[in-house]
Amino acid sequence: MSIAYWCVLIAALLPYVWVGFAKGGATDYNNKDPRGWVAKQQSYRIRNANAAHLNAFEAFPPFAIAVLMAQFTQVDAQRVAWLAMAFIAFRLLHGVFYLTGTHLLRSLVWFCGLGCVAALMVMSALRVGG
Repeated sequence: MSIAYWCVLIAALLPYVWVGFAKGGATDYNNKDPRGWVAKQQSYRIRNANAAHLNAFEAFPPFAIAVLMAQFTQVDAQRVAWLAMAFIAFRLLHGVFYLTGTHLLRSLVWFCGLGCVAALMVMSALRVGG
């Protein structure tokens, strides 16, 4: 189960990777009002990196809960690890596709990541007879 837990840590840190892209290349970044600064940006790169940042925060809780559910219900650790690693791969691609403006692929990998979470939850529910 440790691989899945490492994946939870990676998923928890991903939002900060994407916001780093939003703020890192800007010369006029204002840390006194970061949200106000982002709202005023016209740069496609900054807006998309910030959107990837927010979406990564939204994706984290269901994933973390799904991993914990699977661990609690003793789902096969290898299956959990594979689904957790797939989720991380899909979320990395999601951020990259957000940054590059590849909308169709971004939506596809978002859906695949959601499928990993759903699979973990369904396997957990089946283990408890639900």
